[in-house]
Amino acid sequence: QVQLVEFGGGLVQPGGSLRLSCAVSGRTLSNYVMAYFRQAPGKEREFVAGIQRSGSSTRYADSAKGRFTISRGNAANMVDLQMNSVKPEDTALYYCALRFGFEINYGASAYATWGQGTQVTVSS
Repeated sequence: QVQLVEFGGGLVQPGGSLRLSCAVSGRTLSNYVMAYFRQAPGKEREFVAGIQRSGSSTRYADSAKGRFTISRGNAANMVDLQMNSVKPEDTALYYCALRFGFEINYGASAYATWGQGTQVTVSS
């Protein structure tokens, strides 16, 4: 059984930076995609960024382009989301998610495994 555990999150001032990390444990196939989604109160869960297991391909939501970077972590089973120049509208519960295969899908329903979520609050 695959499990995802998230680290990071917290309170950050506008314009600041924050790093989220996600660790994968359990039995996985050789090819999978990791992604971060976020959900603000009263809004639907939305795609933020995704990366293939190999790290060779990434995708970003328009709101994240130029500010966020998703990457393979130092350990083989880790994925990081570096968030720079954060804005109040980035405030949300952030989830990491995993799906088997090569395609970085933008829809939440394509991902079968989810982390517990970590809160990011951008406020002065």
